[in-house]
Amino acid sequence: MSSEEIFPIQIRDESIRLGQLLKLANLAEDGLDAKELIAEGLVTVDGQVETRRGAQLRGGETVCVHGQCVQVQRAG
Repeated sequence: MSSEEIFPIQIRDESIRLGQLLKLANLAEDGLDAKELIAEGLVTVDGQVETRRGAQLRGGETVCVHGQCVQVQRAG
């Protein structure tokens, strides 16, 4: 993950589920795509493979799929 550019994604609530974040950040086309990416082990959160679509992200985490990375930031 050293050379990828990390884009900030702001969330309004205290947390967001991983599947929702993938859609918000355009890393997944829809919920089914997000589910498949996660099930196939293609999604990492802070460098670790995450297999729970409902994993709660609260801000500060870096999520990557296929070399595209976003960092969750709480708005406000």
